[in-house]
Amino acid sequence: MNRSQPLDHLEHLDKELVEELAQVARVTVREELREQTRKQRRTAVLYGASGAAALYAGGAVVVAVGLALAIGLPGWAAALITGALMAAVAYALRASAHSSGHGPRPPHHVVGGSPPVAPPGGLGMPYPPIPKNPPETPADLDDPRR
Repeated sequence: MNRSQPLDHLEHLDKELVEELAQVARVTVREELREQTRKQRRTAVLYGASGAAALYAGGAVVVAVGLALAIGLPGWAAALITGALMAAVAYALRASAHSSGHGPRPPHHVVGGSPPVAPPGGLGMPYPPIPKNPPETPADLDDPRR
């Protein structure tokens, strides 16, 4: 009697069990991802709404500064001064962002060493330079013709 014969009738049970476990795993993973996506979507909407509110608040402050300057100056001069102030604020924020180190690093800065000789994009040398003399081997050193 072959040992595999008594277990042949259980083969279809193994397939059904595997399929059922795979289905349960798929449903569980799908529900978990749906829940995480729902939380992240809500967070993203709140961040977007806060950014829009901050933009409108900044616009209101700029208008108020312009109107305050317009009390003693012509309207065009007040607008020009307000624009220059906003450009200075933008420049200061940009400089602050560059000095914080959270943005992209400049290309000359390589972490842990020096930059490569040729750029990785293939714009440098396609292969190493050929030496003028062939390399010497131990057999060359033993050659009496040398």
